[in-house]
Amino acid sequence: ARCDRFIKGLAKKSYSRARQSRNVLRLALGLAVRLEVIPRNPMDGIARLHKPPHVPDAMTPAEVDAVRFAVAFWEMGLSKSGPKPDGQLSAIIEVMLGTSARIGEVLALRVRDLHLEGGPPTIRIAGTITNVKGKTAYRQDHPKTARSRRTVVVPAFTAEAVKRRLVQLGDQSADALLFQSRNGTALATNNVRRQLRRALELAGIEGVTPHSFRRAVATAVKDAANVELAAELLGHADPKITIAHYVRRNERVNPLTATVLEERFSPEWLRHE
Repeated sequence: ARCDRFIKGLAKKSYSRARQSRNVLRLALGLAVRLEVIPRNPMDGIARLHKPPHVPDAMTPAEVDAVRFAVAFWEMGLSKSGPKPDGQLSAIIEVMLGTSARIGEVLALRVRDLHLEGGPPTIRIAGTITNVKGKTAYRQDHPKTARSRRTVVVPAFTAEAVKRRLVQLGDQSADALLFQSRNGTALATNNVRRQLRRALELAGIEGVTPHSFRRAVATAVKDAANVELAAELLGHADPKITIAHYVRRNERVNPLTATVLEERFSPEWLRHE
């Protein structure tokens, strides 16, 4: 009963914390059983945890533009606090919007991954940035999953942002990172998140993270085409992942239903008028 109350109390605050605590306690008390400290594992009898329903949210085009304007204002360097912006954040956002890539995948892009001339502009996503506490961030030569390695045809606004960034980039050798620190090293994902948060705080915008752009892209593609194409763009093996975590549900039912019901169930006296 004590274990059950403890886990339920945690679940009211955080489902994930309660789940992790349940697993840790089960392992620890299981060891106690094996060492004959206690006769049985009290975690075996606690109530099942029920994950609260989650509805993915996604920015609208108007909200995306508001973020763009806020970041552009921040990059003008008018803020009195913090280091002077280097102008990379806007380009990073445009690449996230044009590829649906994760922030680590965007920061891992190299010059060799960019193909902007001689056909539709494409970007190859083939790596990610790894952050190890106490060490400099570095590029990992594969993305999060095997499915995440992909080549994306990008919209014109993304291609233009990349071209402008290439002009600013001193080193344009094949393995040079598109986005890098002043020392030429990989950018840490947490630093970019911090910059975005700082830029949006000045504009009074809350709740936007790099992953917000990925959800916005997934929702836009699903609404215009289908969830299978959105899953392919995001690098998901199963569209169920896209539906559960990335796509904002459209509450408006297809108006075709009204036509079908009109034809099937309209009162007979109305059909003859």
